[in-house]
Amino acid sequence: MWNPLALPSLTGRRILVTGGNAGLGYFACEQLAGAGASVVMASRDETKARAAIQAIRDRHPDADVSFQQLDLADLASVRSAAGVLSAGPPLAGLLANAGVVGSPERRTTADGFELQFGTNHLGHYALVALLLPALSAAGTRIVHLGSISHRWARLTPSTLAPSTYRNASAYATSKLAVTAFGFELARRLDLTRSAATSVVAHPGFALGMLTPDRPGIAAHRDAPVWRRAVMRQVAQGKDDGAWPLVRATVDRSIPNGAYCGPDGWFQLKGLPAIVPAQRHARESNAASRLIDLSADLTGIELRF
Repeated sequence: MWNPLALPSLTGRRILVTGGNAGLGYFACEQLAGAGASVVMASRDETKARAAIQAIRDRHPDADVSFQQLDLADLASVRSAAGVLSAGPPLAGLLANAGVVGSPERRTTADGFELQFGTNHLGHYALVALLLPALSAAGTRIVHLGSISHRWARLTPSTLAPSTYRNASAYATSKLAVTAFGFELARRLDLTRSAATSVVAHPGFALGMLTPDRPGIAAHRDAPVWRRAVMRQVAQGKDDGAWPLVRATVDRSIPNGAYCGPDGWFQLKGLPAIVPAQRHARESNAASRLIDLSADLTGIELRF
């Protein structure tokens, strides 16, 4: 049984975590660094990243954590970061965690894409595509941050290019795109006999009100005791929500193409385990069309 409180030694393993300065990404970095991994914290805001690195070192004084500039909502930044990372030491893991959760009004990335789809999916698609030769050579485990919201979305022309903007639909579509890309990437890595592997993981229902405080880190949210007691029945903190992400990144018993999440009711909370994804998330034709669209939009081909 996987014990999230007793990670094996990760000394000598270099792991990139996008969006590691807050929320789930912060706790993933803290847990990985605490087990000895050399963590590369990729973030668009260096000041916040430096505060997060200090928070980790306050708990683990010998933690090996470095900063990498990366703005997933700007393809120029993605290209620049990919160039630096490709030239650096090999990555044992790439945890594609960063993302935008909700935008009441339609906003766009630096390249004109809807913000949630452009950041959550296209930014990470571009990063993975640019790094893929190096990731394949190193046998890197690539982990994509999914969401239970993928259950309520479909990859169709009307959802990928909607005539009107709806916040919840845009988020769910972006997360289905992330999930479908992760599964299709796994299939293609198998077909090409790549040493790299691709896994999708999700945190369940992870709330700030149930998350322990870390000074200077945007993760904890105050709430009345009664509300925390009620929500604890169906949710967990972001520290626990990070465990499926961490397990997917470091546990080699998790196979290529797996889906990891909490093992409890409706996958809302619980211990990290392999869990079922919706059938439509594994539909190869839809995922292939998504990859073709992503290549057209970003100008970056996924080459094996």
